[in-house]
Amino acid sequence: MKVTKKPPWLKMPTIGNRYAGEVRKILTSMNLNTVCDEARCPNRGHCYERGTATFLILGSVCTRNCAYCAIEKNSPVPPPPDPDEPERVAEASAAMNLKYVVVTSVTRDDLPDGGAGHFAETVNQLRNRIPGVQVEVLTPDFRGSQSSLEVMAQCRPDVFNHNLETVRRLFPLLRPIASYDQSLDVLKRFSELAPGIPTKSGIMVGLGENAGDVEE
Repeated sequence: MKVTKKPPWLKMPTIGNRYAGEVRKILTSMNLNTVCDEARCPNRGHCYERGTATFLILGSVCTRNCAYCAIEKNSPVPPPPDPDEPERVAEASAAMNLKYVVVTSVTRDDLPDGGAGHFAETVNQLRNRIPGVQVEVLTPDFRGSQSSLEVMAQCRPDVFNHNLETVRRLFPLLRPIASYDQSLDVLKRFSELAPGIPTKSGIMVGLGENAGDVEE
């Protein structure tokens, strides 16, 4: 079998330059998680070498069991949220000179609000610490909770992101505890609550979908 080498644009650098080292030092010293590391993202070197990362709040243990995800999961009762974490995220973002901060989380079905209040506090701390900062939140579905979505709308992130992750046909297989229609509804209802805030979503490809699935 002929083996084809990856094209140069598809090769990601190892984590090793000065900026990557500084990012690591800041994150470690402030005891912060990133989705880059916890999900074992193959592109994390690309981000770290540019002095940036996506913060993962509400701990590093997820209550869902999505088949594609490398984050530690399937724990019914993860450790409680760290009340000082939002402030540390703001401090780390300032130390990294970030002007655009992306914050995501594990899913916390064990919390009454799904972690919405913790997201809101993180957004508030970032704005208090870094004048003019823009904040994008990438949230779980909050089990479709209207009150949680209202909390997110009230904190006014610059961008609200909730990923579908995969196509409808594969959703039950890859995300058995979640719901494709509920995720669509979360995006719709947030847009209705905060029509001036851009709402976005995303899917992965390469999980068995076809062109028709993606077009749908």
